[in-house]
Amino acid sequence: MKNLPSRFRRLDGALADLPLEEPMLLTELDGFLTALVVGPDTIPQSEWLQSIWGSDDSVDPPFDDPADVQWFVDAVMARYAEIVRDLTRGKPQPIFDTDDRNGDILWEAWIDGFAEAVALRPESWTALGDGTDPDTADAVAQIRALIAIVTNETTLDSVEVNALDERAPAQIIAAVLKLHAVHSQDAGASSGTPVVATPAKIGRNDPCPCGSGKKSKRCCG
Repeated sequence: MKNLPSRFRRLDGALADLPLEEPMLLTELDGFLTALVVGPDTIPQSEWLQSIWGSDDSVDPPFDDPADVQWFVDAVMARYAEIVRDLTRGKPQPIFDTDDRNGDILWEAWIDGFAEAVALRPESWTALGDGTDPDTADAVAQIRALIAIVTNETTLDSVEVNALDERAPAQIIAAVLKLHAVHSQDAGASSGTPVVATPAKIGRNDPCPCGSGKKSKRCCG
C-alpha cells in the first residue's frame, strides 16, 4: 500500500480502524465496490455501507467524530466513481495487494470483497450466470471459480489452481469488463456509463448516510 496515493492510504487506515474483528481493507473494498458497479442489481447505498462498517439499523456508524461519517462516505463514493470511469474507458485499475518479497499479485483479498457484494444479491447473480448470453455466463463463471478458490470450495486440483492463480489478475479484468458492458446495456445508457450517485453535502433533514433511518440532525449530523 505504500506506493498508493495518500487518499487511498488514508481510506485504508480508516477501514483498518473500524472496531470490527475482520474489517474490510482497501483491496477488499475495491473488489466490493466493483461488484456493486457491474452487478445485476442496484443496491441502496445505505445497505452496502452497513456491510462495510458492520452496523445495522439499530447501531450508529463507528466513528467518534460525526464529520468522519461524511468524509468516509465521500471517500468511498469517490473510489466508486473512479471504478465506473475506468470501466467506461475500458481500462479498469483494480487495487491489488502485492507480495513484497517477489512482486506477485495477491488477488485473493480483492475477490473476497467482490464475493461479499455478490452475497448481498445471490439470486440475481445466479440468474445472471444462468442467462443466455455466453459472454456474461463465462464472466460470472470465471469470477465464481476464483471465489471458490478463496473460500476453499473449489473442485480443481492443485495444478489447475496454480495455473488459475497465475492468470487470475488478467481474468478478473476481462470478466469485469464483460459484466460492465452487460450492466450498461441493461441500464439503457447510450454512453455506456451507469448512473452514479454524486457525493453531496447532507442536509440536516436528509436521511443520515449511516443507514439508521433517522434524519441527519438527529443522528450523525
